[in-house]
Amino acid sequence: MKFYICLTLMMLDVAAGLQCTLVPGKLKQIDAGAGQVYGVNDADDIFRLNGKNWVQVPGKLIHVSVGPSGVWGANRQNNIFKIQDGNWVQVAGALKQVDAGGNVFLGGVNSADNIYCLSQDLTLSKGTSLPFIQLDGSLKYYSCGRYSCWGVNSNNDIFYRLNVSPNDCKGSEWRQVDGNMIMVEVATDGSVYGINTIGNVYKREGISFSNPGGTEWSLLTVYGPFKHVSYDNGVLWLLDSERNIFKCDINYYS
Repeated sequence: MKFYICLTLMMLDVAAGLQCTLVPGKLKQIDAGAGQVYGVNDADDIFRLNGKNWVQVPGKLIHVSVGPSGVWGANRQNNIFKIQDGNWVQVAGALKQVDAGGNVFLGGVNSADNIYCLSQDLTLSKGTSLPFIQLDGSLKYYSCGRYSCWGVNSNNDIFYRLNVSPNDCKGSEWRQVDGNMIMVEVATDGSVYGINTIGNVYKREGISFSNPGGTEWSLLTVYGPFKHVSYDNGVLWLLDSERNIFKCDINYYS
């Protein structure tokens, strides 16, 4: 059954520089990409932002992702789904987390923290038996964008992948960067954001094609703690431990 949550936005008095609003509703996970926003709640219900309303999408997922690769998700049994011709279609395999933000390629991890990807031709395929490529290493969260893919392991160490491309989603090798994060999220435009172990939000500076690892982490001045982050088109989406949803205009940040 569809229902709508009116997004009557209430301005928050947060630290100067980052303009945020509290969005009515509760989500445990949110993902923004390619001009769209999706999320799931504690009951595994799926929602899509339509203007100023959350519209419920049929199905149940624990993780949903939207981006150039389309809309993908994983359910509580780690089954993989993608939206194809307006409907969820199950794809062979098992992942606990998927990311559709790569340059028309898919990434994800399974319950054993093994890392997988699908290159561009397979991501765009209408097939349901797709040969996922396994990468070396172990990560609990993996996210891809324009320039590279990033992830964190069970120790909250941070890594990015070199030489990732639409036709070679596997890339070549890992590079570790400073810091510890519970998650790192890569946006469609290549921006990289992370949340550390105490819920602070960071942006990776200096990201470019020639320097996919960037230069340093900068702390964003916004009241937390937070547990989930996503970014697209100048808007930073944050979830706190109470599942509250915050929409922040990054263009006003200074």
